[in-house]
Amino acid sequence: VRQRYAEALVKRGDITVEEAEKALADFSALLQEALDETRSTAPPQVDHLPERRLPEAPRLAMATGVDAATLDAIAKELHGAPEGFTLHPKLARQLAQRAELYASGEVDWALGEALAFGSLLLEGTDVRLTGQDTRRGTFSHRHSVLVDYETGAEHTPLAAFSSGNGAGDPSSNGRGRFLVYDSLLSEYAALGFEYGYSVEARSALVAWEAQFGDFANGAQIIVDNFLVAAEEKWGQSSGLVLLLPHGYEGQGAEHSSARPERFLSLAAEGNITVAQPTSAAQYFHLLRAQARRSVRRPLVVLTPKSLLRARHARSTRDELVAGTWHEVLDDPRRPGSLDNAAVRRVVCCSGKVAFDALARSDALLAAGLPAPAVVRVEQLYPWPDGPLVDVLDRYPNATELVWLQDEPQNMGAWTFAGGQLRRLFPDRYQLRHVSRAEAGSPATGSHAVHELELETLLDRAVGIVPAGA
Repeated sequence: VRQRYAEALVKRGDITVEEAEKALADFSALLQEALDETRSTAPPQVDHLPERRLPEAPRLAMATGVDAATLDAIAKELHGAPEGFTLHPKLARQLAQRAELYASGEVDWALGEALAFGSLLLEGTDVRLTGQDTRRGTFSHRHSVLVDYETGAEHTPLAAFSSGNGAGDPSSNGRGRFLVYDSLLSEYAALGFEYGYSVEARSALVAWEAQFGDFANGAQIIVDNFLVAAEEKWGQSSGLVLLLPHGYEGQGAEHSSARPERFLSLAAEGNITVAQPTSAAQYFHLLRAQARRSVRRPLVVLTPKSLLRARHARSTRDELVAGTWHEVLDDPRRPGSLDNAAVRRVVCCSGKVAFDALARSDALLAAGLPAPAVVRVEQLYPWPDGPLVDVLDRYPNATELVWLQDEPQNMGAWTFAGGQLRRLFPDRYQLRHVSRAEAGSPATGSHAVHELELETLLDRAVGIVPAGA
């Protein structure tokens, strides 16, 4: 090809034969020089990478409380609407009930989230939240944007604490921007965009919410290739938050599992945090800690569904003022109805199933029977060695440790958690796990079967309450 091209150029008069031969000789000499240099240079000495390649990230347990006056000011704005703005009657009733709840000193899940966002905005942190039904919330719980029932006009309550151009704008008074959007129904596209946004917006809290956690599988490429590996591969850090509704509540195989086992199998070297908070205060402090952490890492949050409105998932305002993120939560009945010294079995679990276990344990106590303590592991990765040991040490006479999960045995946290528990307590406890049987599908499509399965799990993990007790 080179020879024919050279002949064509010579025939056309562009170059002479001598020029063509000189160009070939010069290029051949350049290649030979590079080859000789390569052969004469000793190969570099192999320097194995150190065992840990990512810089260690501090844990999320830090001071994240907000003073009561600030919380009160944010809550007041959240529960109102502009003059002349007509709310849908159902929504007006919901906001009024939430205002009454806050006035009584309590906070539900959606309000805890909004208070976290509002406080971050006042501190100069941009907050960006997107997802398929995010402005309203899949479960009609968030309502971050209100719509006039008659005119269609929109009102965003948190805009009162947001600046138009962010904390970097001199006119912003140091406040951050609040950006909330409903994204298109392509998890792959939406999560890819939000990941890129989080890489560039280094000081912002950027969150993407799946409509149900199950649907995040449509964005698995982004998770595998970017979210969990980009920092090690390219030194590219992200603080992206994934909000993935998760929990077995009889809604079938496509609306039950955010596949926590997948994230835990990808977790290593502190590359991500995987958490499943079970109270409004825990969620509040987790979001604020993620925004304040000094080393940015992605956060995967397994968020609840029925717990969004459950009384036992509420928190007090005081817990938002003085609390912090807890990686492990002890049995809430201690001290009180549960006698530490009498506990022989401790049930460890994560998520909504903990409240099912607590209810069964209460029934055993009411029947005058031995009942286990129920300990919630709120942070699954990095695994909370110290906090878990501290809590379990409070039950000095316990000999049995049970990991309870509502996912099938080959899913959920057991495959990961079982190894951690064996490492921490090789001889201290009789260790066993209770879960649904191995399955290819995450959950049954029958609500009746779901309830029977749950009863069986509680019978095996907590204990059987005698009929008529």
